[in-house]
Amino acid sequence: MVDQPNPTIKCWYTTEAVPCRAAVSSSIISRSTVQPPFRIGLCSEKRNYKIEHHKSNPILIRKYGAPGALVFLLHGGPGAPGYLSPVAQELAKNFHVIEPLQRGSGHETLTVARHIADLHEIVKAHGQNQRPALVGHSWGAMLALAYAAAHPTIASSLVLIGCGSFEPNARKEMNAILEQRTSNELRLRIEQLAQEVPDADKRLHMLGKLLLPIYSHQLDQSETEEMDCDAQAHEETWADMLRLQREGVYPAAFTTISSPIIMLHGKVDPHPGRMIHTSLRPFLPQLEYREWEHCGHYPWLETAVHDEFYTTLRGWLLQQFQRYSL
Repeated sequence: MVDQPNPTIKCWYTTEAVPCRAAVSSSIISRSTVQPPFRIGLCSEKRNYKIEHHKSNPILIRKYGAPGALVFLLHGGPGAPGYLSPVAQELAKNFHVIEPLQRGSGHETLTVARHIADLHEIVKAHGQNQRPALVGHSWGAMLALAYAAAHPTIASSLVLIGCGSFEPNARKEMNAILEQRTSNELRLRIEQLAQEVPDADKRLHMLGKLLLPIYSHQLDQSETEEMDCDAQAHEETWADMLRLQREGVYPAAFTTISSPIIMLHGKVDPHPGRMIHTSLRPFLPQLEYREWEHCGHYPWLETAVHDEFYTTLRGWLLQQFQRYSL
């Protein structure tokens, strides 16, 4: 079961796709891939959303805003629910936003197919007979693409914020960037985690805190609180995504997607945005790209681009909904 959010907390800290049981070696993490670390969201004194259980599934859904043009907001991780609440609340000024808190670890091994099936069930149940936009961050952007490939007639448009990679060269470049940014002091601190923090969830949580600065430019972290992560959900899902890439399923499957798509990316994000964009264009010729120089993996928290990010995101979505309604 996924953890049920405490309605009294002001925000969530969770983690992205750093391997949760890996030993740390001379590189930051001794795995062939490293995904972004720590999930953070700015707090808001007023929570303008309601939480629902989706039928019998172990999935919680947050709903924001009045009925209208529909946006599904997909968090990263895998296994990092809740941190996109500030983005959802901002988008709710113009759209009706549904934020599924993706399935956590439990009685079955998690796969990309399971997450796609969960999302499709939620879209059918809550989609109000609309073609919604999908907005995903990091792993959530990858899930948006995987879902749209499996159900190409559903999404009216896709926004990929800090999208992860679908090929080994981009991951190799990402590891090189992280290696270059890691000081000896940080490396030593990371190496100590395996002995100091035996619990996988807590270790992943702490690792994310340590790596956050090298994924960012200049963050506004005022009034944040921390939340545990689901390391098992992360590892199972990410392992399956890597398997699908090795077998050639992704990104080849994305050729079925005809909806408009844009990548929103920070130049400081260790995910090499332009490399990822270039690798996806043969399969997604309609893929647009927008990059900010003074921005890392969390553009809504970056002091230099916070306002411009929201203006760009909102404006692009409004434009796509307007085109779709014509």
